[in-house]
Amino acid sequence: MSIIEVKVPQLSESVSEATLLTWQKKVGEAVREGENLIDIETDKVVLELPAIKSGVLSRIMKADGAKVTSGEVIAQIDTEGSVKAAAAPAAPAAALASAAKTPAQAAAVSPSARKLAHAHDVDAASLQGSGRHGLVTREDVLEAVQQAPASASPVAPVAVPTGDRPEQRVPMTRIRQRIAERLLQSQANAAILTTFNEVNMQPVIELRNKYKEAFEKKHGVKLGFSSFFVKAAVLALQKFPVVNASVDGTDIIYHGYFDIGMAIGSERGLVVPILRDADQLSLADIEKRIADFAARAKDGKLTMDELSGGTFSITNGGVFGSMLSTPIINPPQSAILGIHATKDRPVAENGQVVIRPMNYLALSYDHRIIDGREAVQFLGTIKEALEFPGRVLLDL
Repeated sequence: MSIIEVKVPQLSESVSEATLLTWQKKVGEAVREGENLIDIETDKVVLELPAIKSGVLSRIMKADGAKVTSGEVIAQIDTEGSVKAAAAPAAPAAALASAAKTPAQAAAVSPSARKLAHAHDVDAASLQGSGRHGLVTREDVLEAVQQAPASASPVAPVAVPTGDRPEQRVPMTRIRQRIAERLLQSQANAAILTTFNEVNMQPVIELRNKYKEAFEKKHGVKLGFSSFFVKAAVLALQKFPVVNASVDGTDIIYHGYFDIGMAIGSERGLVVPILRDADQLSLADIEKRIADFAARAKDGKLTMDELSGGTFSITNGGVFGSMLSTPIINPPQSAILGIHATKDRPVAENGQVVIRPMNYLALSYDHRIIDGREAVQFLGTIKEALEFPGRVLLDL
């Protein structure tokens, strides 16, 4: 018997402990090298823990829901068990290729495909796998998601019992606990004030409609509105550096770089991945990275490094239909931009009432270091950049 230990991977310095979610294997079952054994949830991200060697899972020390720390031993694998499993006669390849699926012969599903299917409420076992020996892959699940009706919801509702005034107690996930802690920390430790402005999105809409097909053909990604907001925000941050700063005790730290956090609502909770050096990114770069963040947030694949840091954040409640809100600062940052739904509204132009697609912008800021004048002018800069997008693209 040759036993190896399964240990919790090294967590980031800011993460003291994590929670084991659900073991994918039972004691006595064979495991393959690289196969996911269990998901580990921290306050920032969900990690997969793959087997470092093939064998048999001989012992589990920590059950589902257990709290663990970096390097802690949670299970054991008997590597000699793999030899015995491999010695069993394998079905001929031709037989595997010609065998028909039956309900009793459930499709094999890769770990990443299983997690993605769960997030989108897809029955992975019912899919025709394109992998080796019919393995259902992540790409198979993505194809099924794209073909699903647009009205289908990936979020499974909580099953609340019915009866005479029922209640149900559900523990917060570690990510949800961390979100709650950070929001309370933000409100307790910063003098938060919010200022508003409105922007006519007609110029951006016209520019997007004119070039969206050529843009997608050249760059392989759709031209959305997020990249315009990021570009406008960077322009304003360059003009008002204090909005890109943070407070450390009695000091103000001015950042000479622009790492923009993009708030994304996932099934596991709100996450804020970072666009590093956003001032150096093109519109296509920004759109690609945001699309990648959104896809991996649903699958719990964002890394700790991608969720750490940031000098300024943008949150878009408009995708859910929000008309107006007062976003909460993501500490230790000093400001956050809230974007909302663009709607046709009557506005006055040159003494005439006209209909324009208007968007309300909200800037929540830490009044300890950012004055109202700077906040108002910062939003005004974003408004001007969006109403005259050619200046942003030409760096004027």
